[in-house]
Amino acid sequence: MEKAKISVIQLFAMMFIFEMGTALVISYGIGAKKDSWLAILLGMCGGVVLFFIYYSLFRQYPNLSLTGYARKIFGKYVGWIIGLLYVVFFMYAAARTLRDFGDLMLTSTMSKTPLLAIHILFVLVMCYVLYLGIEVLARTAEVFIVIVFLFGVVGNLLVLISGNIDFHNLQPFLENGWKPILTTTFPSTTFLPFGEMLIFTFLLPYLNRPELAKKVWLSALISGGLILSYTTSLDIAVLGIEEVERSTFPLLSTIGKVNLFDFIQRMDAIVVFTFLITVFFKVSIFFYGAIIGIVDLFKLKHPQPIILPMGVIILFLSMAIASNFAEHIEEGLKLAAYYISIPFLVIIPLIMLIVVMIRNSFKNKGKSKSNET
Repeated sequence: MEKAKISVIQLFAMMFIFEMGTALVISYGIGAKKDSWLAILLGMCGGVVLFFIYYSLFRQYPNLSLTGYARKIFGKYVGWIIGLLYVVFFMYAAARTLRDFGDLMLTSTMSKTPLLAIHILFVLVMCYVLYLGIEVLARTAEVFIVIVFLFGVVGNLLVLISGNIDFHNLQPFLENGWKPILTTTFPSTTFLPFGEMLIFTFLLPYLNRPELAKKVWLSALISGGLILSYTTSLDIAVLGIEEVERSTFPLLSTIGKVNLFDFIQRMDAIVVFTFLITVFFKVSIFFYGAIIGIVDLFKLKHPQPIILPMGVIILFLSMAIASNFAEHIEEGLKLAAYYISIPFLVIIPLIMLIVVMIRNSFKNKGKSKSNET
């Protein structure tokens, strides 16, 4: 691991922006229809449960990344394989997020630009920032979280003043009962983005005040969840549930309806710039976790030589992941949500925690017996 330190504010900024990610713009939690906002809040609660699993493992191994304590728990060889699988998972997640960004750019502002060209520019900038180190990425997040906040305030004020909000679009409450809400909560809104914050187990060892890791993580998780729930309810209130379901990027359509005095309009750029910032940090953090995993598994001295080659792999994956955006979304709803996310975000961390707890109980029993003798 590189010798670096990040502050509490910088970690919060990265976590918050990461959590916004793609969830801010896509039809997040729409499986619950008008009650999507509730499915997101329940998903946030599920994310809090997952957090305590991840945080408990960090407390046991505060100076190690996930790939490091996987070998401590499962043994040298099995733990190494599990660590490598996590590296592949993080690179896959980075590629999926990058594809989301590329498709939004094609849909909104750069319809005649080749998707590959957008991805190449994105990956080159990301590789350059990560080549400079995690401290540079953290300081950048500290600046850009202010910009994201300002964009959010301006965008919300414009939507509120425009008079396009109709709260009747959110009624009736529980129109279809609890079943669609619960099926949307798990796994969709629980794993994206709350479960994905597992990646920050690679960054917590860099925190200059590790005793505050719990407060920072929970505050970022809860504040981000509340904003995502509010944003989804705003989309439904402005567009109506039918248009939100049809729309690929509902927030883009919501801000697109702003028209004040036939002068202030076409404010899509606010959403595009916000999405650019949130996706950049989300892809970069996934990518950095994969880099640190490779450095740890293969005992490399420096991460810089592998950054560009791994960036090329992510570029290739983002293009090959699906032939079109509809296929990309379908793969995310079925393959990624169930067969990929559940093992990596729930099952393996839970097994690791159970193994650690069993070992600790045996150690405590052994100590008590030795004290008695």
